[in-house]
Amino acid sequence: MTDNLGTSGASDAGEPTPPASRRALLAAALAVAGTAAATALPGGSGTARAATATAAPASPPAPSAGGGAAGGGLVDNRFWTSYSDWCGGDRAGTRALAGDRPGLVIASAAGRVERTDPHTGARTTWEYARWTSPEHTSAVPATEVIASWNADTPAGTWLAVELQGRYGDGTRTPWYVMAHWAAGEGDIARTSVDGQKDGRSTVWTDTLAVDDASTGLRLAAYRLRLTLHRRPGSGLTPTVWRAGAMASDIPDRFTVPASTPGTGRELAVPRYSQHLHDGRYPEYGGGGEAWCSPTSSQMILEFWGRRPTAQDLAWVDPAYNDPQVCHAARRTFDHAYDGCGNWPFNTAYAATYRDINAVVTRLRSLAELEDLLRAGIPVITSQSFLKEELTGAGYGTAGHLMTVVGLTSSGDIVANDPASPSNPAVRRVYQRREWENIWLRTKRYDANGKVRGGTGGVCYIFWPVKSAPSQHRALQALGLV
Repeated sequence: MTDNLGTSGASDAGEPTPPASRRALLAAALAVAGTAAATALPGGSGTARAATATAAPASPPAPSAGGGAAGGGLVDNRFWTSYSDWCGGDRAGTRALAGDRPGLVIASAAGRVERTDPHTGARTTWEYARWTSPEHTSAVPATEVIASWNADTPAGTWLAVELQGRYGDGTRTPWYVMAHWAAGEGDIARTSVDGQKDGRSTVWTDTLAVDDASTGLRLAAYRLRLTLHRRPGSGLTPTVWRAGAMASDIPDRFTVPASTPGTGRELAVPRYSQHLHDGRYPEYGGGGEAWCSPTSSQMILEFWGRRPTAQDLAWVDPAYNDPQVCHAARRTFDHAYDGCGNWPFNTAYAATYRDINAVVTRLRSLAELEDLLRAGIPVITSQSFLKEELTGAGYGTAGHLMTVVGLTSSGDIVANDPASPSNPAVRRVYQRREWENIWLRTKRYDANGKVRGGTGGVCYIFWPVKSAPSQHRALQALGLV
């Protein structure tokens, strides 16, 4: 995987060679996290532009005509969501739930398992049912696959998400565990699983990646396996509404071609600074200085009119402002990663709110992001850069999440950047050419001149189940609905 980590204010000092441990990157980030908070970031018009970076010689791919393989040969999205989807696949004790939002639930226990929680030591008996998807042959033989899911896990239940890939030569990966996940915390410690590999591919927190893409090895297809757990005899069940993955093969590139600006529009997204929470609840990834991902997620949730209840927030110190940001950090925390920057844990958190869909995907161009903005859908993006590569940011980072909320009339990027000293300062305007390149590239140089990874267009997209026709069309063009 690339060297994203979902924290801000990180330098490249001591950054490991990619694919990097995101926990190691987190430690580097926390060492310098105060830098961004101490720097006042201007929110100006953004009309002045820096010199254009050297463009890659290849032309950008043509826009997709829609369907599940959006991305012009770079990105493939496949998500199981419908009643017929849940009726298909291999079922062991599960059944499809009909209705306005079809889902997958436990019908009867297929077996029992004793699980010792690796983080709490608690040993618990669970009964389970299991669903295995049909094998999906990706339109893009992939170097990376990232799964995401939307589910409800009442107290006394949890969900295991696994993925098995098939290489181009017909051999298969093991069943890799992508998550042991629950919305709450009373039953299991929400976690990814470290150390999974087969000598050809590795799971890096939330991303299954081919170890050496230069060999031509690719993941041609994959299956998902969902195991729904509950307390024995309880009659409870998780409900899974959406599960799937984004597969991609983004070429190595230090620069991307400059795009032509589209129509400007700015969405009224709430503004929250992660740095108002510096030092708060350090048990969740080190405190607010590392909370760019949940802070961004909370901004978008509130844009869509969803937020935690007073009961949800009762645990937060009443002296703290914006307690919902603390809540988001707690509910996205990954015990193995030891942070809140696990991408699908953020989208899974978002989907615990009423009728919200949320996925991790990649966009292959700024034009695709502009299409979403014009339809009224803000996007959370992941990027890494040196301080001098993004004018006005005032910090450099080995991995940071921000929310793109619009474009200026000249096409510059309007972002709610949580790495700001106050809520009013969160609105930023970043130069289009600089921002486009740091978001879409897959290679970059750190402060010591060493080659590091870039995120290659990774983003989170949240939207209501009942979305406007224009929003549905924009999402459909990306293969998300």
